[in-house]
Amino acid sequence: MRDCLNHRAGFDRVLMTVAATFFTVSAGSALAQDQARSSAAELAIEAAIPRPEPANVPPPTASDIKLDTTATVQDAPKEAAKEPVKAEAAPAPDKVETKPSDVVTTPAADAPKSETAKTEPAQAEPTKTEPAKADTAAAPAAAPVAPAAAAATPAAEPVKAASNVPAADQPVADKLKDALGAKTSRYFDRKNERAAVEKFYGARDFAPVWTQGGSLNAAAKGVIARLKDAASDGLNPADYPVPDFAAATTPDALADAELKLTASMFDYARQAQSGRMHWSQVSADILYPEHPTDPNEVLTKVSTAADASAALDSYNPPQKLYKELKAKLAQLRGQGDGPVIEITEGPALKYTPAKGKKQAEVVAQDPRVPQLRAKLGITENASDDHYDAAVAEAVRKFQDGAEIKATGVLDAPTVKALNSPKRDRQIDTVLVNMERWRWLPRDLGVPSLGDAYVILNIPDYTLKVMQRGQQVWTTRVVTGKPGQHATPLLTETMKYITVNPTWNVPPSIVYGEYLPALQQDPTVLQRMGLKLEQNRDGSVHISQPPGEANALGRIRFNFPNKFLVYQHDTPDKNLFARDERAFSHGCMRVQYPDQYASVLLNITMPGEKYTPERVRSMYGSGEIDLKFPTPIPVNITYQTAFVDDGGKLQFRKDVYGRDTTMINILKNGRGKDLENIVAHSQPSYSRPATTLPAGVAVANNGGGFGSSGPNFFERLFGGGAPAQPPAPVGRKPQRVFTR
Repeated sequence: MRDCLNHRAGFDRVLMTVAATFFTVSAGSALAQDQARSSAAELAIEAAIPRPEPANVPPPTASDIKLDTTATVQDAPKEAAKEPVKAEAAPAPDKVETKPSDVVTTPAADAPKSETAKTEPAQAEPTKTEPAKADTAAAPAAAPVAPAAAAATPAAEPVKAASNVPAADQPVADKLKDALGAKTSRYFDRKNERAAVEKFYGARDFAPVWTQGGSLNAAAKGVIARLKDAASDGLNPADYPVPDFAAATTPDALADAELKLTASMFDYARQAQSGRMHWSQVSADILYPEHPTDPNEVLTKVSTAADASAALDSYNPPQKLYKELKAKLAQLRGQGDGPVIEITEGPALKYTPAKGKKQAEVVAQDPRVPQLRAKLGITENASDDHYDAAVAEAVRKFQDGAEIKATGVLDAPTVKALNSPKRDRQIDTVLVNMERWRWLPRDLGVPSLGDAYVILNIPDYTLKVMQRGQQVWTTRVVTGKPGQHATPLLTETMKYITVNPTWNVPPSIVYGEYLPALQQDPTVLQRMGLKLEQNRDGSVHISQPPGEANALGRIRFNFPNKFLVYQHDTPDKNLFARDERAFSHGCMRVQYPDQYASVLLNITMPGEKYTPERVRSMYGSGEIDLKFPTPIPVNITYQTAFVDDGGKLQFRKDVYGRDTTMINILKNGRGKDLENIVAHSQPSYSRPATTLPAGVAVANNGGGFGSSGPNFFERLFGGGAPAQPPAPVGRKPQRVFTR
């Protein structure tokens, strides 16, 4: 029992000791809180006493209170740290001139002094002896605040001028901001260009792009040099006026010149890439994919390029044939590396070939012939003064291109044409051909096929298959007749080849030729091997089954397009021997279709090893479609001027009058109006009802397809007709080109 009582007494003593310790700690905590409250109150009273600001101390900010309180709390109890924040924050709204932060920042300036100096405010007021200890503890922590506050002041400045516009350019920037805010349409006609300019200049706080301190920079000089040299690319420098920066001596004038130069740069880039005129201005039978410039990209690219002139020049066509034409244009204008060659007047020179034993070859000799050889680009026997067969043939081709009677005789009109001044027919022809190059896609081929593509030149009657920048195959072609059956200019993709095709006679031929022929002879279609069907809606469809006599021959090359044209074989091989081969209804006949097919198939399916013999083995009575895994682009062009493989400038006859039309437009057109798109009616696939003459044999007993049956496009290429925009009111329907 005694042991239990002893243990109980010992336990009671422990409890009493713990309780005493608890009350002591609580009392100490309360005393600390009272001291903290007293310190806060005394600090607030002390803050009301005006004190002189130390030299070189930045003005205090509201953030100083938080920073210094945080620094003090690191060395003080947490309970004491909370109250001063509340006590110091309260007087701030009431007495702005005596902010509590002054209490902190004033000792902060004295931080480098001795500890005695730090406690001087407490000595001035004896009742603040205890709070002075807290102040002394706060001083070292507050010492770094002065530099931080000093750094905060300049940090606020970039918010005002975040664009870093140089002071010398700020007046111009202000004027640009005003101009772009209210007068943008005065400088830029197009909505997308206005939006691009406002966004671009706004992002740089309207700082000028082309000047620095009122002087032209390198980018501006490059742009101006390119605009002034626009003629070398077949463009008109007058379309891209360059403002007079030298006369711009005020911010208003500099801002005006700035925007005018930007506008001219836009015009140059746009026309260099897409052309001075839209192709729809020339004819309804032209359709190339649009590739407009992006004003945002133009501004960024040119303004940031190391060579602004080269950056702007890059909007011209990149193709080799275009660049060769550009070089020849310089030579024709007398700006080439060599001297301008003038052929002097003299007697007519003629070459007469030998005709058996009865007539010997007659070769004229004249000192002008070497000059003539140089003028015409004949490099073989350059110094020979004999007017031989080679010279006579070159003269004949020149005459043909210059629309002079092609006799091969060097007569006075030919000499005059050879010596014609600037802006003569040759120069004009080169100019419009350069313009047509701008309509073509920038990338003619397919990268996955080694940049393979097909290009057909209508006036030269040739087709070429290109791959990796080289010609891999070529053949002669027959193209459409001038006028209603002209072959259209277009870019499409060849998707498949049809062996043993059915010829679905196009509506233009059905209603324009065959039905009138039936009125004269009801048996004419039977004798031609053609099949006539009359649909339930009264319309007529005529077709020719596959076979050796089929008008399309044995192979058809399909690149679906709105003009309904294609390339194909033909049973009429004799036409390929002629120099001028414009005889079709718009389609293009290929001289060696089996070779053409094998070349294309080996490009798209190299592992299949197609040969012309393998293609011919498929000939029969049933259609066979050979589809390309990757379609090949087909570009139908109109090159009346081009540089051949020997570097010679060649001219061809303007068989469709495209050159004449374009020259007239460029000389008589109204600037930017030429870029407007002219809407043309789309081709019609409707089938008007027809009353057939008596005695006409009709297949399927007059059944055939109803009004909801396939139209001509569907019969020809499969699937549905391409979606077309609605035809404008008041325009004639567009022609349909086939065969």
